[in-house]
Amino acid sequence: MSAPIAYLTRVVAFTATHRLFKPEWSAERNAETFGETARPHAHDYRCAVTVAGRVDPATGMVVDLGALDRILAEEVVKRFDIWQRLATRLPKGCRLASVRVQEDPTLYAEYRGEA
Repeated sequence: MSAPIAYLTRVVAFTATHRLFKPEWSAERNAETFGETARPHAHDYRCAVTVAGRVDPATGMVVDLGALDRILAEEVVKRFDIWQRLATRLPKGCRLASVRVQEDPTLYAEYRGEA
């Protein structure tokens, strides 16, 4: 009998600067439409990445946490095209289940790989 599928979530943090701005608009129109957010400003984000796979009977883990942490440091914290970069680097038998990027406790986006 094969091991059941288990889910593991790891959260990493990073800071990113952005602004709400349409380059084809004037600075005045951007300011009127987007207010203070038209200016570059930074947020501290949390990114929760969930992987799924069968528990290795020898280690009791879905994925080696050290390996997952290295992947997250390279692909999320240093740069930010999350889904494809993570999904292609995970070891055989482990698949990416979801990615959540959270700006603050009340605002986040989550993607589960659906088209």
